[in-house]
Amino acid sequence: MKYKNKKTKVDMYVFDSALEAKRYKQLVLLERAGEISNLRLQVPFLLQESFRKNNKTYRKIEYIADFVYEQNGQTIVEDTKGIKTDVFKIKQKLFEHKYKDLTLKIVTKEEI
Repeated sequence: MKYKNKKTKVDMYVFDSALEAKRYKQLVLLERAGEISNLRLQVPFLLQESFRKNNKTYRKIEYIADFVYEQNGQTIVEDTKGIKTDVFKIKQKLFEHKYKDLTLKIVTKEEI
């Protein structure tokens, strides 16, 4: 569920919010300036594999990052958030546990 977000189109992409679209524009400028590289959008990360128990199949759990890029030799996984939902907080914990070698950066509207 989105919270009063309005889909916004920039270049060939449709973003879930104006905040995410604005951050995309900033990251494109940073990539052009050579400060970041290999900018990717909507990158999925597996948090938990699917499994079966008592004849029931449980679906996998994924976190889909808004942006992933390289900066100073590090892979940065970035999400833009107006509000940190309870579901996001759980996925953030699972991500931090499973992907200890990656940096998860949360960008808020105050930072953009």
